[in-house]
Amino acid sequence: MTVILPKAACMASADPSETGGLSAVVRYRGFLLIPQADLSWLVQPSRGTAGLLSFQAPASSLADVKALVDWRLAQGTRNMAA
Repeated sequence: MTVILPKAACMASADPSETGGLSAVVRYRGFLLIPQADLSWLVQPSRGTAGLLSFQAPASSLADVKALVDWRLAQGTRNMAA
């Protein structure tokens, strides 16, 4: 499920002057997907998830960022099982 949060719900967001004062933050699988002014995405755990750190995703679509989160989660699961 995707939930759109108001800008105040996150610590980092796109430059409000470039987005008309609005910035949508997407919550996905325990992460906040935060659009940046340069069209990249800041991906942060929404809670203190052990072993999962924030990372910057390159400029891409929301679907691409979600796929990257899924891939990283799968990599972390695979590394824990090894």
